[in-house]
Amino acid sequence: MQLHPDLLLLLPLQALLLLLWAQEGASLEAYYLEVNSSVTVQKGLCVHVPCKFTYRSEDGTRLGPVYGYWYRYPDRLRRWSGPVATNDPERQVWEETRGRFLLTGDPEDNNCSLDIRYAKKKDEGSFYFRLEKGNTRYSYIDYPMSVRVMDLTHRPNILISGTLVSGRPSNLTCSASWACEQGTPPMFSWVGASVSHLHPTVTSSPVLTLTPRPQDHRTNLTCQVTLPGVSVTRRTTVHLSVSYPPQNLTVTIMARGASSAPTALENGSSLLVLEGQVLRLLCAVDSHPPARLTWSWGNLILCPSEPANPGVLELTPEDLRGEGKLTCRAQNSLGSQHILLNWSLPNEEEPPPRGTELAGVTLGAIAGAGAATLFFLLFCIIFVIAWSCRKKSSRPAARMRGQDTTSGSASQGPLVESQPNDSSSQQPPPSVAAPSSDEEEIHYASLSFHGMKPRDPQEHQSITSEYSEIKTHE
Repeated sequence: MQLHPDLLLLLPLQALLLLLWAQEGASLEAYYLEVNSSVTVQKGLCVHVPCKFTYRSEDGTRLGPVYGYWYRYPDRLRRWSGPVATNDPERQVWEETRGRFLLTGDPEDNNCSLDIRYAKKKDEGSFYFRLEKGNTRYSYIDYPMSVRVMDLTHRPNILISGTLVSGRPSNLTCSASWACEQGTPPMFSWVGASVSHLHPTVTSSPVLTLTPRPQDHRTNLTCQVTLPGVSVTRRTTVHLSVSYPPQNLTVTIMARGASSAPTALENGSSLLVLEGQVLRLLCAVDSHPPARLTWSWGNLILCPSEPANPGVLELTPEDLRGEGKLTCRAQNSLGSQHILLNWSLPNEEEPPPRGTELAGVTLGAIAGAGAATLFFLLFCIIFVIAWSCRKKSSRPAARMRGQDTTSGSASQGPLVESQPNDSSSQQPPPSVAAPSSDEEEIHYASLSFHGMKPRDPQEHQSITSEYSEIKTHE
């Protein structure tokens, strides 16, 4: 096959074009940049963007400095401006990014890495890298990098070393590992009731030395971290758990059915219990971990009335027969506390001293007054019956004396004696014995009864004094 002479003339031209095209492709392949096309960073934080590039020296020399520049792509709201970061000391960077966008890579080593610190919302956009060395100047606009700024979601972390015990110093550490490691460190502060009495220099350190108190238990402690430059503050709050021994142990007592309020008792109180009372005692204490409550009578441990609430103890009349010492004890791993009560029954002969009555003593006083009234009425009934019987026995004797006395005063006349010459004119009273033939001496005695007033005034006049014949034998 033979070629046309004109085609033979075109072959050198085509070969030349192919050679030029190959050289142009090789030149384009010499300018290459390797970087993430999209970078996301949270507001106020930092991000490192690795970057590498290649280039071909146009003048064929490797002498002279290599300068790199990062620029923002222009848009409708932004005009062309200076670079956001560069290693060229003769060039000014954009004011909005000064000190925050840093070209940390060395262009001499084909490194174009970029650091973005304390990111702001206005930093969002697309950026590209530019190289300048001698006559070589190239912008890698075909390799854009997009930056997106998100809201900050990280929070500080609080680490508590060991268990917080009242009165023992402990260290609490607030950390923000997500904050920028370079540049100005974040500012720390502690806020809460447990640190309100501390000096500000103590509460502005990430490590807090705290000596907790019992009142700090279940309170909130907050660590605040403020990022410089963007004024972003994040907080973390913890609820303190402070261990402390039993404190503020109290015992209250109330009689069942009494309308009065429960009475608080102190350690060593002496109590008088009225017979028949049912008492309810409540023992309460403040402690953490929760203390174990026990009731004891001397050396004997008592069973609680309510298993779910061991501080409640009910005592029936059968339980209150004796005397002794009743103790409520609260104990946990850090210590113990107790209240001792002296228990006794009242003396029936002596009234209980004031101030020692329990709640509900009014009911006992009313019962005692009713019993005393009943005894008094019974005594009056017995007295009236005895007086009536004595009155009935005195009336026959008065009628017998009315037959034997003279018309004069009955209290002054002598008893009637039998005469030798008129033995039949008058007989002696049946209650008086006739005189014997032997001489006997007669004695008189006057008896008076006091303290008893007869109901009938007439009977009182006739029974003023009485005489009785008393005979003595020698």
